[in-house]
Amino acid sequence: MFGMDLGEILVIAVVAILFLGPDKLPGAMVELAKFFKSTKNTISSIKDSFEEELNVKSMKDEALAYKKELLDVSDQVKSSTDIKAMAAKLTTLEDDSYIMGDSLKEPEKKAAPAQPQEVTLKKSDTAQATNKVEEDKKNV
Repeated sequence: MFGMDLGEILVIAVVAILFLGPDKLPGAMVELAKFFKSTKNTISSIKDSFEEELNVKSMKDEALAYKKELLDVSDQVKSSTDIKAMAAKLTTLEDDSYIMGDSLKEPEKKAAPAQPQEVTLKKSDTAQATNKVEEDKKNV
């Protein structure tokens, strides 16, 4: 008990008997036991209260994290369902870009206009093809 061996406890008991006397010693021992019991109960209640406070703090931190997540999700839902803002974006677009899902799709780059080319039809090639088709019809 308290790091004392039997010899030290006997010395304390003898000193207590000498100072208190045999008639007051039992009452003093009872009072001493009550003091130790109340001290033990106080330390236990402080420990429980401290643990409860830590648990409450962790629960509060968890609740704040959930609240932040809910606010973020609700902001996303509001922004995705805000028709006025979407219409404003669509009416202010100057090029052919459009919104697809959550991201703004890049407008396709327009190809440079092709240089005009000269087109000529050879009458002989067309005539030969026409003659060949007519011969095929006759053979059938």
